[in-house]
Amino acid sequence: MGNRIYGYIRVSTLAQKEDRQWLAMEKFGVPKECVFADKQSGRTFDRPAYNQLLDKLKQGDTLVVKSLDRLGRNYEEMIEQLDIIIRKKEVALVVLDLPLVDTRQKYVNDITSKLISNLVIQIFSYVAQKERELNIQRTTEGIAAAKARGVKFGRKTLKRPMDFEVVRCQWEKGNISERKAARALGVSRPTFHKWTHE
Repeated sequence: MGNRIYGYIRVSTLAQKEDRQWLAMEKFGVPKECVFADKQSGRTFDRPAYNQLLDKLKQGDTLVVKSLDRLGRNYEEMIEQLDIIIRKKEVALVVLDLPLVDTRQKYVNDITSKLISNLVIQIFSYVAQKERELNIQRTTEGIAAAKARGVKFGRKTLKRPMDFEVVRCQWEKGNISERKAARALGVSRPTFHKWTHE
């Protein structure tokens, strides 16, 4: 049986900063060596640091997260993971941005507080999932609207250099290789290959 405090931090991309989450962990008093951090989407719970954390958690420990969506954004998986953490492992959960979600020892005999915590977890897991779905929908709609306005996506099409036909003739006669032809035009070999087969 443990009584250690662990923290979990997650950002979705390498470009995102985790400073606020680290600061929140430090302020709460979570030892730095007990904080696990992932730079990965919250769509799935198959994350290296999260899996290490789950292995470490023992009955009586406390898990601290800044907000519930840092744990994950998939409603069904979130409920399943929270059930593992709170009920099966008997680990207390503290969500710093949601003071109602604090299942530490002081609430063990308080059925009302347990009920409120469970309801809040269910609601916010649902909200996190819905927010993820809305983000996907907004992105899809934004791309469709941009395409309708004539916005082009992807790389701009390279214009063939003026001396393309000369170099092409040299290549077709077998005087130069495809690689040398591409180099002479200042493009990649696949680009030259594509131009000659269009």
